[in-house]
Amino acid sequence: MSQLLDNLDETPSQTAGPFMHIGCMPCSIGIGTVYPQDPGISSFSDGASGERITVHGSVVDGAGQALCDAMLESWQPDAQGRFTGSEGADPYVSGFCRFATDFSSGEFTLHTIKPGPVKSRGAVNQAPHISLWIVARGINIGLHTRLYFDGEDNSSDPLLNRIEQRSRVNTMIARKTSESEYRFDIHLQGDNETVFLDL
Repeated sequence: MSQLLDNLDETPSQTAGPFMHIGCMPCSIGIGTVYPQDPGISSFSDGASGERITVHGSVVDGAGQALCDAMLESWQPDAQGRFTGSEGADPYVSGFCRFATDFSSGEFTLHTIKPGPVKSRGAVNQAPHISLWIVARGINIGLHTRLYFDGEDNSSDPLLNRIEQRSRVNTMIARKTSESEYRFDIHLQGDNETVFLDL
């Protein structure tokens, strides 16, 4: 027999942290008895084609402080712009990675393959990018954004071109700091707030 549920109040939302590391990245906090290594710690394996890059950054709160307990997940195509499971995709690139900020410095490091342009419907391709999902203490719903690359032709990317406040496009661009290394800081609030996507 069915029961009417119109008299129940919605349960208040809870933040993702500071306990998400226990379930998602137990090795990162010293619990080595669950997995031999944390799941999803790399988006590629030996044999992957393409340029290996490193992205450094931090997740910065409204007071300008780097969060020391943030966890991020990334999703990306391979060097040819193909996602895993699609025809011709690099079998050594899963495209998924899970990583966390350092508990002392608040810095994160992502080692990955630089993605290629992604074919879209129509004639316009998406510029090379990495999708990011961010959770931390104080964030009720995970935040989505994208990381694009300095030095790439981002001018025709369909998503970037939909950002009305053109000065905010730069909040989604990773800056090249040296050969094969980039810097990408995610600002949760303030003048440099990163563009987040409603997905």
